[in-house]
Parts: sequence; structure tokens; C-alpha cells
Amino acid sequence: MTAPLGIVEGFFGRPYSWAERGMMADALGPRGFMHWTYAPKADRYLRRDWQIPHPAQEAEALAAFGVHLRARGMAFSVGLSPLGLNEGYDATARATLKQRIGQLCDLGIDALALLFDDMKGDFPDLAATQVRIAHDVVDWLGGRALTLCPSYYSDDPVLDRVFGARPEGYLEALGQGLDPAIGIYWTGEKVCSADYPASHLERVAETLRRPPTLWDNYPVNDGPRMYRHLHLRPFSGREACGASTVARHEINPMTQAHLGLIPLLTLLDEGGCATARVEAAAVALLGAELGQMIAEDLIVLHDTGLDMADTEQTRLRRRYGTQAHPAAREIIDWLDGKTAISLDEVQTQ
Repeated sequence: MTAPLGIVEGFFGRPYSWAERGMMADALGPRGFMHWTYAPKADRYLRRDWQIPHPAQEAEALAAFGVHLRARGMAFSVGLSPLGLNEGYDATARATLKQRIGQLCDLGIDALALLFDDMKGDFPDLAATQVRIAHDVVDWLGGRALTLCPSYYSDDPVLDRVFGARPEGYLEALGQGLDPAIGIYWTGEKVCSADYPASHLERVAETLRRPPTLWDNYPVNDGPRMYRHLHLRPFSGREACGASTVARHEINPMTQAHLGLIPLLTLLDEGGCATARVEAAAVALLGAELGQMIAEDLIVLHDTGLDMADTEQTRLRRRYGTQAHPAAREIIDWLDGKTAISLDEVQTQ
């Protein structure tokens, strides 16, 4: 039995437009996706300026998107990254957080994601502080579900190099201290994991004292290296991600909204060779002609990427420039560098 599927919109760079989000929900909701976590890195009111409420127009758009999701059978969650709380959760910070949680609840959210990633974390009392914050948030959510992203959400040592060495016993203390009803995100053995072995998921569940909520960083293609490829190949190595081992399977999608639906649909197929699976999904989404074209170009779009020869770029521009579908426009924009993501964006969003 598969775990409940969802989207965690958590990438760097240009966020989706509201029209793109609506289009994706229209495609995914009827196909069984049950959850959308809105947490784009570019939304400063959820990150750098998390204490400030969204301006009226953006708040209205968020609330309207929640209505749109629910009409398609999907729950609406928002991801809040309270930068700085790890370093000082005093009475003033607590009052600010409580007010902000109330504002987000007023948008009509069904759940909240409390995100402690992308923050300095080498504090001895890190787990105790985050447990205290999370339990306060639960009290303010009025029965809505909470999922927490730890500061160290993977075994990957890159997190220790960037955010400081993880405190000894951090994940064990977090799992022991958090109410069992609170979900905990996990990306796997790596920040971008190629697979999720059953033995790994079982070990993580034992450490966290609950099945993890997967934050699956495929097919996301943000960052200075990944943006150079369109991650269109089918999902693999997820066979163990069932309802008995995973609380929910949330996917961080590609920055290209239309193309990004292609690998998502492969989560629902019955397997087979990669090209056939891509073609079936692409045809279902984009029509026979464009879907078959993308499947034929899978190697160059996914594997070679922007390192392709100039002659190949010219061929792709001619091939997709004649197509009116937005997915073809996404390929042209990618070739033109319009979806490039710099290291500066990653460091400042």
C-alpha cells in the first residue's frame, strides 16, 4: 500500500505563479495526490521576514489557493521557517511566533510545516528548544496537524559542514521529546537521495519514534548545478516507501511546473523502461506529439543537460520552438538560461 502522496513546494529560485500551482493541483488532485505544502524559498514572509504577515493581495491569493486545493481533494499546508528562534526563544520571540501562527491560520490552512532547515544548529540544547517551540505551535494551531523539519534532516554530512556539527543525540532527543502526533520530515541518507532502502527507513523510524514524512528532493532541480538538467526520468528506488514505513511522501518538484508533472506521474505507474514511462506520462499530460518528442529527447534533456553541444541546442530550439504548449516554452526558457539559479539566490533566499 503506497504512502499518501503530496507536494512540498520548497525549492530555491523563481517560485511558481498562482496559475501554475492551480494547473498542477488540477492534474495531481484527481490522480490521488492528497497534500500541498506551500514553502517556496523566495517567499520572504515565510523565511527572512517571517515575523511580517503577507501583504493583503498575497494573503488573498494564498487563501484562494487553499480553497482550490480542497476542491481537488488536497489538504493545504504552509511551511514557516522561523529564522533565529534556535538562538533565542524568549517571551518576546514566543509572542511574535504566536501572532504569526494565528495569521497563517486565518488563511484557512489545514496544516502547518515548521521548518528548522537552513539554520545554524550547533547548539547543545537544540532539540529541547525545538520541542518547546513545536509544542507551543501545536497549542496555537487549533487541532491542525504539524510537521517539523529538523535542522539535521538527513544523514548527509554536508549539513554539518554548512550549519555546524549536529549536537550529539539530537535526532533521538527530538523523537523522544516531540508529541507522537507531530510529523518529522526526512530526506534520506542524502539531502538528495537516490533511493530509500527499507532498512534505512526502519532505522530512521526507530530513531524518530514514528515513521518519517519524506521530503523527497527528486525531481527538484534548483541550485547552480541542478538547474542545468531537466529531471524527467521516472522515480526509482522508492519501492519501500509504503504506508507502513512512511507517514507521507512529499515531493519537492522541478522548477518547471508543466514538465515537472511528468516524473510525478511515474510514481503512479506500474513500472517498465524509463523511456516508455516518460512517454506515457508526457502524452497523458501534454498530448501525443509533444509527449513523444520529450521521450525521444530524454537523454539530452535529463542526462546531458546544458552541457550539450551547440548543434544540439540549435536542434532543440527548432524542435520545441514550433510547439505552442507551455511545456515546450519551459524547454526554450531553460535553454535561454531564464531558469538559471545562482549561488547567491540560494544563500540569500
